[in-house]
Amino acid sequence: MGPAVVTVETSAFDGQKPGTSGLRKKTTVFQQEHYVENFVQATLSAVGEDVLRGKELVVGGDGRFYNDVMIQKILRICAANGVGKVVVGQHGLLSTPAVSALIRSLGSAGGFILTASHNPGGADNDCGIKYNVSNGGPAPEGVTAKIFDNTKTISSYKTVEGMADVDLATCGVTAVEVLDGFTVEVVDSTTNYVELMDKVFDLSAIKSLLSRPDFEFTYDGMHGVAGPYARRIFHEELGVPLASLHNCEPSETFGGGHPDPNLTYASELVARMGLTSSGAKSGASPDAIPDFGAAADGDADRNMVLGKEFFVTPSDSLAVIAANANCIPFFRDAGGLKSVARSMPTSAAADLVAERNSFPMFQVPTGWKFFGNLMDSGELGKEDLTPLICGEESFGTGSNHIREKDGIWAVLCWLSILAARNEDPAAPLVSVEDIVKDHWSTFGRNYYSRYDYENVESDKAAKVMDGLTAKIKAFKEQGAAALGMDDAPGFEISDCDEFEYFDKVDGSVSSHQGWRFMFADGSRFVFRLSGTGSVGATIRLYIEKYEKDDIDKPTAVALEGLVKVALDFSDLVALTGRKEPTVIT
Repeated sequence: MGPAVVTVETSAFDGQKPGTSGLRKKTTVFQQEHYVENFVQATLSAVGEDVLRGKELVVGGDGRFYNDVMIQKILRICAANGVGKVVVGQHGLLSTPAVSALIRSLGSAGGFILTASHNPGGADNDCGIKYNVSNGGPAPEGVTAKIFDNTKTISSYKTVEGMADVDLATCGVTAVEVLDGFTVEVVDSTTNYVELMDKVFDLSAIKSLLSRPDFEFTYDGMHGVAGPYARRIFHEELGVPLASLHNCEPSETFGGGHPDPNLTYASELVARMGLTSSGAKSGASPDAIPDFGAAADGDADRNMVLGKEFFVTPSDSLAVIAANANCIPFFRDAGGLKSVARSMPTSAAADLVAERNSFPMFQVPTGWKFFGNLMDSGELGKEDLTPLICGEESFGTGSNHIREKDGIWAVLCWLSILAARNEDPAAPLVSVEDIVKDHWSTFGRNYYSRYDYENVESDKAAKVMDGLTAKIKAFKEQGAAALGMDDAPGFEISDCDEFEYFDKVDGSVSSHQGWRFMFADGSRFVFRLSGTGSVGATIRLYIEKYEKDDIDKPTAVALEGLVKVALDFSDLVALTGRKEPTVIT
C-alpha cells in the first residue's frame, strides 16, 4: 500500500505567534509531537487552498540542528494539502536571501525558511520557521495574524502517511504519487542566487580589485549557510583564495558559536582585522591585517563590514551604499537610486543622503516585511519607489533586487564602491576607512551605539517599558518639567512618543514599535523590546548624537553623557538588575 493522505487529530499550543521574522523557540519546543505540523498547517490554511493547490513552494534553511527533520514534515504536509511541487535546496540549505530570489525567479506561491537567523543552534538552543509570500518577502502582518489565529484553534492537520523521506543530498526531481500527484525538486543551493548577483554587480570590476597585490580580503561565514555562497562567489567567481574564507562549512551548531555578525560574537574576524570587541584598535601590526573583512549571520541575511582597524556601523554602511549607489550597475542602469528607507531605530545618517539627493526617505518599524510594501508600491498602484535601498541597524541591508535583507549583496556593494574608488591600479589604495571618513566630512557624523540586554525576565522588562510609557504621558500632559531631569543639564527633551507607523501603501497601522525620546540638539535615545529571541525579553537601547564638524571622537566618548542620561532616565539597572549590557555595538 502506497502513501496516503491522513488527518491527524491535534491540540493547539500556546505561543505560536510569528514575530518580526517568524516563529522562534528552543529546539526542544519544536521537537514536541505535532508542534511543527500544527504551525505548518496553520500557515497553509492562512495562505489559502485556492492560492496553493497545484502550485509550487520553496523550502530551505540555515542548516541548524533539527532542520532536516522539519523539512521532511513540511514536505508531507504540503503534499497532503494539495501543493503541486516543492523546490528544496540541496542538503536542505538555502540562505534567506536565496529563498527570496528563488521564489521570485520561479514565480512560486511562497516558501518556508527554517532559521532562527542570528540565534545559536543545537539541541539546547534555537529553531525557527517563517513563511515568505509570492513576492519573496516575509508574510505581511495580515497573513501572520491569520496564522496565529489558526494556531490557537487548530484541532487537526493533514499529512501523508507512508511517504519515505526525500533524498536531499542529490539534485533532481522526486515524484510522490499522492492523489493528484506531488513532486519535490532538489536544486543546487547557490546557482540561482549567483546568477542574480552577476546581473546586479559588475563582477569583473570587483575581481580586478581583489587581484590587486595591495588589497587583502577575508570573509567569515560563522559556520552558517553563507559558507557555500561565499565559496561559490568569492572563490570560484572572483578568485579569492580559499584560505581567506573562514568558518565557511555549515554546522548544525554553528561551530558551537553565536552566529551574529557583530563586534562581540564575530570575535575571530574582529581580532583578524586589528580590533577589540569595543571597536578599538588592538595594537596588532597593520602589515598583518587584511584591508577588507566581512561576516554573515546564520542564514546569511545580515552582514558586518570592517576595514583595516576600522569598524563600519550598519547605519553608516547603509548611508555610504546609498551615497555611492551609482557604482552598482543595478542602480545606475535603472537611472539611479530613487528612494531610501530605514528602520526607526537606525541612525539618521541615510536621511542626510536622501535629503541631499532629494530622495523620498521612509522610516518604518523593525522587520523586513515593512520594506516589502515600499518595494512593491508600483505594482500596488501607488508611486513606484524603486530602485530602493533599505537597512536596519541590526546589521541588515538590502534593496529591491529581492525582498529580504542580503548579507553577501551588502559585501558586494562595498567591494563595488572600493573598485570604483580604486580604478587606477598604480594609485595608492583608497581604504574602507578613507571612504567612511570622506562620507562624514561631506554629511557630518551620526555617532551611534546599541546596547542589548538579552534574556531579561519578562516581568522586569515590562516594568522598564511601563515606566517609559508613564514618562511619555507625563511629558504630553505637563511638559518637560514633569520628567525630573534637572540633574541632567544640557539634555532637554523636545519630544517623545511610542513610535506608530501608518503604511501609506496598504493602509495598515503598526503601534507600540519603540519608545523614542528626542532632544533639542537633535540627539535621541530609543528603547525597544526585540521579538527575535526565543526566551525572556531583549531590551535594546539605541543612542544617537549628530555632529557636523567634530567627527573624530571615539564613539564611546561622544555618547558617554547621553548613555548615562538614558540609563538614569529609564531606571533600567535598578529594575532589571543588569549592570552591563550583554552586547554593545
